[in-house]
Amino acid sequence: MRIISGFLKGRAITPPKNFQAHPTTDFAKEGLFNILENTLDLETTVVLDLFSGSGNIAFECISRGCTSVHCVEMNPIHTRFIDATAKALGISSYIRVVRNNVFDFLKICTQKFHFVFADPPYDLPGLEELPIKILQADILEENGLLVVEHPGQYTFDHIPGFEKTKKYGQVHFSFFAVSKTLPTFALPNK
Repeated sequence: MRIISGFLKGRAITPPKNFQAHPTTDFAKEGLFNILENTLDLETTVVLDLFSGSGNIAFECISRGCTSVHCVEMNPIHTRFIDATAKALGISSYIRVVRNNVFDFLKICTQKFHFVFADPPYDLPGLEELPIKILQADILEENGLLVVEHPGQYTFDHIPGFEKTKKYGQVHFSFFAVSKTLPTFALPNK
């Protein structure tokens, strides 16, 4: 893994061999950031990175000028790696690592973000409801953007605010826009 663009361009991110995350590929990350740079003003963007894993997306965000990134990750090995890498890159003052379960964090978070990125484990139980839970948490600024990385068997076009899904190899990103006109909605009954 490497940082693709910005002031940290070319810097390697090398998790330990026993790392239990599926980092977003450089190919997919480049495609994602091409869209983000044409959608958001990255220099004023406050980011929430859910299921941060290696911190790959967070480091790319800071390198490209985002104001700050909050990384939420439950695995202590991963949180230590994100902290250590941010320090080694000289960006620890821009990265806040929160060791917590994402769903618990969503219940208590009071801050709002311009961009929320979620890269859950692909076998996460309830992954199909994740975008709804994030949108219901009311953590996105008006005109904010939510992007969920997921495997191809999931579709989210039935969720209010859904805009599109982009595919890069085996990686799928679903985009959700938040505006004042977004209707309120409830989780579907099972």
